[in-house]
Amino acid sequence: MSFTHLHVHTEYSLLDGSNKINEYVSRVKELGMN
Repeated sequence: MSFTHLHVHTEYSLLDGSNKINEYVSRVKELGMN
């Protein structure tokens, strides 16, 4: 069964996140999540 985290914080999460969406997408692909 595939698994993907649905709760993440990005640069758009005010005061909560600093990760960029394209970095998340690249890492998700590396981990084989779909």
